[in-house]
Amino acid sequence: MSMETSADIAGLRATLDRFRQKGARIGFVPTMGNLHAGHISLIEQSVSRCDFTVASIFVNPLQFGAGEDFDTYPRTLADDQSKLVEAGCNLLFTPSTDQLYPRGLEAHTKVTVPEVTRHHCGAHRPGHFDGVSTIVNVLLNIVQPAVAFFGEKDFQQVAVIRKLVFDLQMPVEIVSGATRREDDGLAMSSRNQYLSAEDRPVAAELYRTLQHIASRIEDGEKNFLQLQTEGLENLSRKGFRTEYLNIVRADTLDVASERDEDIVVLVAARLGQTRLIDNIRIIRSHD
Repeated sequence: MSMETSADIAGLRATLDRFRQKGARIGFVPTMGNLHAGHISLIEQSVSRCDFTVASIFVNPLQFGAGEDFDTYPRTLADDQSKLVEAGCNLLFTPSTDQLYPRGLEAHTKVTVPEVTRHHCGAHRPGHFDGVSTIVNVLLNIVQPAVAFFGEKDFQQVAVIRKLVFDLQMPVEIVSGATRREDDGLAMSSRNQYLSAEDRPVAAELYRTLQHIASRIEDGEKNFLQLQTEGLENLSRKGFRTEYLNIVRADTLDVASERDEDIVVLVAARLGQTRLIDNIRIIRSHD
């Protein structure tokens, strides 16, 4: 099949309006490019659930802090286009920074989502989620999809986007897709390619640590603070510099108690120069 690529907001809107008038259900997958199997699984979900699928590729400067990897973030447009065509995407939107932030980053209206951004990545990357919520708001307003798809590897990001959409009464369904993993369990990420040959096998220990914590909770362990401490110690022994390892409620991302039934363990850690994030969800029943 063919796929249209557009960098023009007005042209994109005109195309989507034509399909909407025919009653088409539009799905949207926003990305920063350098697509892997996790991204493609979201495209495939959209293709299966919607009549017309739009993907976007935009490396958003507003969500990168000083000293982060905005300039070196991998940009692989030609390869991404091939993968999107194969997955059945109908239209790729590739806007420029000037189009999305016509008055510059400093002058642009910012969208802040309170509460759910306080901790975890929000505490370690000041301003990051303002950048995420602002660009997602802009892109959803441009595309106006019926459904938008996001990956669960960025669990806190999905929570932020769900709250954004709920609070601003946006008529879009947010669907999250399960994290795709390498054979050894490492969560797929565009940043994995930063890992050195020596660090790459060690990186899988991040998910193994989460699995161990989840298994202990499922077996009835109630001392979450002890589990966090043991997890941090294990990661440190393996060479990680851990930013956080938190056991939280899945709905609010606040500290979990032993009575909570829907729990997620969130982790962010650096290995060499690479920042990795991951999570594991535990749903328990108290019979």
